[in-house]
Amino acid sequence: MSLPVFENILFDTDENGVATLTINRPDKLNALNAKVLSELSDAIEAVQADDAINVLIITGAGEKAFVAGADIKELSTLNKQTGEKLASVGQQIFEAIETSSKPVIALVNGYALGGGAELAMACHLRIATENAMIGLPEVSLGLIPGYGGTQRLPALVGKSKAMEMILTGKPIDAEQALRNGLVNYVLPAAEALDYTKKLAASISKNGPLAVAAAIEAVNRAGNANGFACEAVLFGGLCETEDFSEGTGAFLEKRKAEFKGR
Repeated sequence: MSLPVFENILFDTDENGVATLTINRPDKLNALNAKVLSELSDAIEAVQADDAINVLIITGAGEKAFVAGADIKELSTLNKQTGEKLASVGQQIFEAIETSSKPVIALVNGYALGGGAELAMACHLRIATENAMIGLPEVSLGLIPGYGGTQRLPALVGKSKAMEMILTGKPIDAEQALRNGLVNYVLPAAEALDYTKKLAASISKNGPLAVAAAIEAVNRAGNANGFACEAVLFGGLCETEDFSEGTGAFLEKRKAEFKGR
């Protein structure tokens, strides 16, 4: 499948079905503006529709920043109506990432502030480089996080720590993010992309229907119907060709070849 032509995004896919999406505005520390958000939305939609892609990595160009926040010049022009609309659009795009049936891994290579932190939190896994700084400084601009940060951060680090980060606006470094459960791994910058691709490739080898169902089930954690959802998804997988292949391969001591059916 051919991808749209992007101005602010670099995109490539390897032989393991792992795609890497790089937000490419290094002179602006990869800040999110309306155009970047639109291209990000189109890219996520294209990934979902491409059967050759199993896992997506999102990162930022350069060595300084993953995404250093929103475009402040754009933000400064907002009023009540345009502000609410922008927040709703950002929330919809990041929800599409969070609910993607294909795993999305954030490689946080430097500053992830404001919308950048919210983008990373919408991903299913987060790997940080040692120089990463993650935070939600919106209160210093007279705002609050608007792309889901007030909702996702408490789920990841707990309400008390989320309150501290959001109310002070102070970022935390990679090691503190690891201790607080905000990221999964911290690695030297020179090793981070290779490690992330290896992690993505290991996920890509598993049954795609099962991976998609696992994402949906985990996203229901804490909801009243979470257990029921898990049971329904489990039962549905029992009638798939991938289930027959996976169990058959295990019993026959061979490598499973999943087809996503």
